Amino acid sequence: MTFKELDIIEPILKALNEAGYEIPTIIQEKAIPLALNNKDILGLAQTGTGKTAAFTIPIIQQLYQNKENEKVKSIKALILTPTRELAIQINDCIKNYTKYTGVRHTVIYGGVNQNTQVKDLKSGVDILVATPGRLLDLMNQGFVKLNSIRHFVLDEADRMLDMGFIHDIKRLLPKLPKEKQTLFFSATMPRSIATLAATILHNPVKVEVAPVSSVVDTVEQYLYFVEKTDKKELLINLLIKKNKQSALVFSRTKHGADKIARILCKAGIGSESIHGDKSQNARQRALTNFKSNKTRVLIATDIAARGIDIDKLELVINYDLPEIAETYVHRIGRTGRAGNTGMALTFCAPEEKALLKDIQKLTGKDITIAN
Repeated sequence: MTFKELDIIEPILKALNEAGYEIPTIIQEKAIPLALNNKDILGLAQTGTGKTAAFTIPIIQQLYQNKENEKVKSIKALILTPTRELAIQINDCIKNYTKYTGVRHTVIYGGVNQNTQVKDLKSGVDILVATPGRLLDLMNQGFVKLNSIRHFVLDEADRMLDMGFIHDIKRLLPKLPKEKQTLFFSATMPRSIATLAATILHNPVKVEVAPVSSVVDTVEQYLYFVEKTDKKELLINLLIKKNKQSALVFSRTKHGADKIARILCKAGIGSESIHGDKSQNARQRALTNFKSNKTRVLIATDIAARGIDIDKLELVINYDLPEIAETYVHRIGRTGRAGNTGMALTFCAPEEKALLKDIQKLTGKDITIAN
């Protein structure tokens, strides 16, 4: 199947083809026709499945087709997402897809001066991508009005709750029109998420792909049993052995991420860390350097890395095992995306063996022990 068979219009098809997208992913194939028919959607999909296009393309198409009837500049679609990085990434995707449509968009998030964001809002936008805190702030200042919203997307709903945004979301919901399309996406569906979904969706169609327990077949996984004190030496040796491969390294803590970056830089391996205590400019700079191969290794905490989409990332290293087994699947899902192959290396200290058992129980697979 192609995007054309999903009834995507020519201006968007042209932009997709130029960006190298011809065949839709499973969630795009399932969700786009439903969204184009203005259905509410409850989407269960982890990062890396192509869900950003699944909700942005139909919104762009509907806005473009109604463009001639628009007389007033107003925000018609709101995409709410938990992290700055993910907000920027979604906005970048929209920029690609809207290239030949004239549909206007912008992104707002905290941690940076608001002046540029306010200027964009005043010039008029059709699609607003936002993080909850900055959105509420600019609403309180009178720069954002949501009374014309026709399409509302709540992305990474489970991460929203993990990060404590539930109260912000509950403050926002009454500001939205009752008559609208709602697209709700989450990687997991605990009771709290199901309850939230039930309050905001109207006769939704459930779209489910790639359960969180599934591990992408294109990712080779290897396990290293190692003493905690020997992890840094193992990491350096592996990165030297892998020569020039880019690597995303996961640390359980912010302090640990900074420490790993210092150790690698001292060993002559270009590295930067990214986590919640870094300024937005520092985080974005580190991410840009990594994507452009100016920095070979990026060390990240889980929240900072959620939703980061890096084309053809070759290597993920779990320096620390995550406390939550599902996080392992999200981590290694950074590589082996869009049909590309990837590799995930995991370090396990004796005190982490219980966490390893949880991961293997969740995925139903043993990780190959490296020689």
